[in-house]
Amino acid sequence: MPGRLLRWRMAEPVLEVTDLKKHFPVKKGILRRTVGHVHAVDGVSFSIGSGETLGLVGESGCGKTTVGRTVMRLIEPTGGTIRLEGKDITRLGAVELRPHRRQMQIIFQDPFSSLNPRMRAGDIVGEPLKLHVPGDRAARRTRIAALFDRVGLRAAQMDSFPHQFSGGQRQRIGVARALALNPRLIVADEPVSALDVSIQAQVINLLMDLQRDLKLSYLFISHNLAVVEHISHRVAVMYLGRIVEYTDKRTLFTRPLHPYTEALLAAVPVPDPAMQREKIVVQGDVPSPLRPPPGCHFHTRCRYAEARCKTEVPALREVEPGHLVACHLR
Repeated sequence: MPGRLLRWRMAEPVLEVTDLKKHFPVKKGILRRTVGHVHAVDGVSFSIGSGETLGLVGESGCGKTTVGRTVMRLIEPTGGTIRLEGKDITRLGAVELRPHRRQMQIIFQDPFSSLNPRMRAGDIVGEPLKLHVPGDRAARRTRIAALFDRVGLRAAQMDSFPHQFSGGQRQRIGVARALALNPRLIVADEPVSALDVSIQAQVINLLMDLQRDLKLSYLFISHNLAVVEHISHRVAVMYLGRIVEYTDKRTLFTRPLHPYTEALLAAVPVPDPAMQREKIVVQGDVPSPLRPPPGCHFHTRCRYAEARCKTEVPALREVEPGHLVACHLR
């Protein structure tokens, strides 16, 4: 996708991803020969500005989490470029990447498995400080106490272990750990999907308050469209490793242009039983990323598919100002 479409007429973005790919090799036999590749991420491009949230949505297995972890360099990309504050970090070694680690942090989906059960909560939050900001223990403890207060926890809870907290409190610990180094970008990988609905609202509101106060940028990964609509400024819809639609949230939820986006929105329950809405049933199962279909990946399930959809890959192009769609019919 042309770079001019990525920047969306903004200043230098905090994060700019271009044609990102991640293909996992599949090995079989005694000699562990490579017999194929899983196309988990297959040419994804987007950008995130300062103080902005980009929601990344799609079905389970479409590659959302792989995008987030590849952007963080927790997984090495197969191709493409990742630019953080204008600096290409795609191929940096561990030593060169270390200063940039401070500028990007991640909040994991499961607030319990992401915390070391043998460490006290204060030590978990303070671990990034210990690794990246050498200093005396007293100053570090003061900073940790301030972080606990910032996310709605008490300083007295710093000496407790993860199992002594509720699910929502454990996720707040994860948020505090992500804030420890004053990052510019936070990848939130389904941070509320494991929480009760009432607790989800509290954590989402906390993230929005932190963004407003600290000018944070979020890559917010979720399959919950209601949460994405609440927190995001722009939304990218993924299907089988590719972005198929990319625009601001208001446009996406009121006038989707891609058939897959239409189907996703039609599947969201309507709270008013008297409201009538067209039912869009997507036929078939999601194809295997090991052998994705040629052309448009969605053509095997699309009710509008034409002959060229089966052979030609649709480019993600700007069909309206600020509205990008990968569909031959638009």
